[in-house]
Amino acid sequence: MTETDEIRGKAEGTAPVPLSVLDLVTVGAGRTATDALHTSVKISRLAESRGFHRYWVAEHHSMPGVASSSPAVILAHLAAHTTRIRLGSGGVMLPNHAPLVIAEQFGTLEAMAPGRIDLGLGRAPGTDGATAAALRRTDLPHSRLRSSGGTPIRSDADDFPEQLAELTRFLDDDFPDGHPYARIHAVPGPVQSTSPGGVQSPHRPPVWLLGSSGFSARLAGVLGLPFAFAHHFSAQNTVPALDLYRESFRPSAVLAAPYALIGVSALATDDEKEARRQVLAAALNMVRLRTGRPGLVPTPEEAEAYEFSPMEREFINSWNSNVIHGTADEVRSGLDDLQKRTGADELMITGNAHSGDVRLRSYELIADAYGLPKAPATEAR
Repeated sequence: MTETDEIRGKAEGTAPVPLSVLDLVTVGAGRTATDALHTSVKISRLAESRGFHRYWVAEHHSMPGVASSSPAVILAHLAAHTTRIRLGSGGVMLPNHAPLVIAEQFGTLEAMAPGRIDLGLGRAPGTDGATAAALRRTDLPHSRLRSSGGTPIRSDADDFPEQLAELTRFLDDDFPDGHPYARIHAVPGPVQSTSPGGVQSPHRPPVWLLGSSGFSARLAGVLGLPFAFAHHFSAQNTVPALDLYRESFRPSAVLAAPYALIGVSALATDDEKEARRQVLAAALNMVRLRTGRPGLVPTPEEAEAYEFSPMEREFINSWNSNVIHGTADEVRSGLDDLQKRTGADELMITGNAHSGDVRLRSYELIADAYGLPKAPATEAR
């Protein structure tokens, strides 16, 4: 299998493009992170059995309702419960980490699940400025953070292209002679094949760039890398970013032509009223996050009883206008329309709700709506 084959999926059933899953490992009120991670295992196994192409988890920090601060750890857990589906980060926020550490982590994941690992990279912190500083994204002391929101005076995201180049060198083990890191190797990795008696896997996790604006879109295009756009929280920028990616694209050893997926917020339920209740609760969670009050995902009952201010109600209406929700047929129609409008090569669905069972049912309904195959669920190893 070539790296291009590992990137490009196959549409199953009547789906217009490959369907995949983005998991935020959401934690509902009254539930624990353990509950959320058990749900992730269930969804990953369902996704594998129904022909979803890949399953990604996203790095977030200091958010009580999102238990995905350590993507590599979660992916190792999911690898132990699946056998075929691609697993990856959507994404790892590269400025939060030393490139060598990421190369080692994903080299280890590749050794655990050969040929199934994706490395999606973002340049945002995945959190607020103060938390970003605590993650050592800057060498500036806490006292030099700006007073307005604790934003670092300078962000390591400014160095993202250089960090990406360094990470790629570690993954390929090809620093030039004379480079300060020429004698440093990411293990597991290619250096093992050069040791006496060494045999190394032919696979290397394909690198994806993630974004919600034009910066990563252009960079992915120039480098000939696959691109993932966060339509689920930046819908107004989706078409311009994808256009920029395609216009900037240069063929590479990785891809001969552009390949772009978009993250889509979608939730299917057995009746339309229940879908509205569920997305209202998820939207209330976003209201609290955006106003500096992050917490667990509230129940639909709490959301229905909540007294929204006019400004909050305006935000809710705007946010939910980009969440495809309703019955399975309504969600299928919405996904089809979105794919036609954007020309996305793959749809990565994230279903946010208070209950893990609701999320699991949503993916099952979407799979049924598209007639995706029904293979036996993978047995836990």
